[in-house]
Amino acid sequence: MRLRNLVGALYLSIFGILLLLFSSSCDRAPAPAPAAESQSKPSLNEARLVRLPPEEVTRSGITVEPVGRKPFRMYRTFPGVVRPNENALANITTLVRGRVAEVHADLGQMVAPNQLLAVLHSSDLGLAQSAYLKARARRHVAEKAYERAQYLFEEKVIGLAEAQRREGEMISVRAEAQEAREGLRLLGMGNKEIAALERTQTIRSQIPIVAPFAGRVIARDLTKGELVETTQKLFVVADLSTVWVVGNVSEKDISYLHRATVDPNQQVAVHVSAYPDEVFQGTISYVGDVLDVTTRTMQVRLILENPKGYLKPEMFATIRVLSEPTSDILVVPEAAVQHDRDRSFVFVQNEPGVFEARTIKIGEKNGTFAEVFEGVKEGEAVVKEGAFTLKSELLKPKD
Repeated sequence: MRLRNLVGALYLSIFGILLLLFSSSCDRAPAPAPAAESQSKPSLNEARLVRLPPEEVTRSGITVEPVGRKPFRMYRTFPGVVRPNENALANITTLVRGRVAEVHADLGQMVAPNQLLAVLHSSDLGLAQSAYLKARARRHVAEKAYERAQYLFEEKVIGLAEAQRREGEMISVRAEAQEAREGLRLLGMGNKEIAALERTQTIRSQIPIVAPFAGRVIARDLTKGELVETTQKLFVVADLSTVWVVGNVSEKDISYLHRATVDPNQQVAVHVSAYPDEVFQGTISYVGDVLDVTTRTMQVRLILENPKGYLKPEMFATIRVLSEPTSDILVVPEAAVQHDRDRSFVFVQNEPGVFEARTIKIGEKNGTFAEVFEGVKEGEAVVKEGAFTLKSELLKPKD
């Protein structure tokens, strides 16, 4: 009886396993049909030729150019920023604290040399002028006293000690007067202004702030009635007829820059996003001697003529430095080079309307041509215009 029960349990287990296998086989998705693979996008290895009728070639604007050897110049680009020419830039401050009485220049205004920008009223300047006039008066008295002492000494009226005392007083007072004069010069008064003070003996506490040269006011930091200190920058005047472009050269490109700029008068192209169709030319005036420890870049500075004022300080710029030309380099038009995954290729015209996708190995590019090492030969006709149309046709899914 026990044996019969064991046999029955065994049959039930086998039946359950078979049922489970049958249900799992029914749920499994069917294998993809072989025909589906034929509709996948072909790779460059699978498709090599594109055939187009003559009217399609004409409509697509396809043009060819023979592969040739030419003098080749490569280039590197570096980011930069437009800066004012610091040799034609003035940060205008005051040499004495005072209150703003008048403001005559506004932001963005063109100014001429010695044009009045503002007027300050300073009690400190008035006190300095008063001290100078008093020192001159004491000097005058001391000089006259010394002259009388010399006369009295010669007439045996006074002794040598008294004459020497008067001389010492005169020397001391002269030094005080000279010190007071230098104080006025340190406060911004010139020789003509000091001479006018001596002649008129009129104390003027107004300080004129003038432009040192012709240029544009690119910064202003004062208002009427404001009390300004000697550390405050009142105006910034810049002559923007020439500007600097300061760029950063990565460490790996330093040797290239030195090789490419052997001629100190070599013109370097500069592009700014504000004028995408304009190319500005400049010359390199400075190449840094140390690297920035944070960015690992070296500074380079260019001088650019800016007669129309197109280049504004703080504009972002791109510096393009061309190398010296290398002769007899096999090149293809850069527009002819197409890419698929990790490969570069061009279309070679085997015969009219028949184009072969040829894998090539390229080197440097210069925006017009690309250096080519292998894949094409000199004289072969490659597609320059319309290559993208052929690429689309080449990689089109096949039925």
